[in-house]
Amino acid sequence: MVDLLDRWRAAARGAGAADTAELSRIGADLLARWREPHRHYHDTRHLTAVLDVVDAYAAAAGRPDLVRLAAWCHDAVYDPRAGGDANERDSAVLAGTLLARAGLPADAVAEVRRLVLLTAGHAVDPGDADGSLLCDADLAILAAPHEAYDRYAAAIRREYAHVPEPAFRAGRARVLAGLLALPALFRLPPLAQRWESLARANLTRELTTLHHPYPPP
Repeated sequence: MVDLLDRWRAAARGAGAADTAELSRIGADLLARWREPHRHYHDTRHLTAVLDVVDAYAAAAGRPDLVRLAAWCHDAVYDPRAGGDANERDSAVLAGTLLARAGLPADAVAEVRRLVLLTAGHAVDPGDADGSLLCDADLAILAAPHEAYDRYAAAIRREYAHVPEPAFRAGRARVLAGLLALPALFRLPPLAQRWESLARANLTRELTTLHHPYPPP
């Protein structure tokens, strides 16, 4: 299995960065962020899963190495206490800083920042192949088998352990309803065909549980 830092360096080199000690330091900094102890879902397993989907469908992207770098940066800042899209905005700012330090061309840095911001709402314009691939990869867990999906939902709850149960249920329900309101959860045809109905079933099942937490007597 390829080491995550090797995958970071390969993507950065492919996007135009020189393979320097600084590049390795930046990758190590990112990995340290993904390994923060408060992360129960948004950790290196999620990063690896997103990268695996990007790699598997890289042919669908215009600049797959930029999508890979956006995958590295999209949850680099993750504070469950932050409101709205603050984590995505802060992750995009961090991406700009780190990728400029790595020596990426300015247009590549700007594109990675744009891609990171898309993960706030996962609303992608038609024809945006790179944005489609990143967002599809980010949402892949939604189409997991029931047991894996339930582990994901439980991990999200642990990340929000500071939120009282009624408030968590209301907030989580808003997130799920927003996803279900998207015209499509997955944009790439092979992923849409395989995952769309499974993901919608999982989301609907969790939403029902949030509204009716206790089974009838």
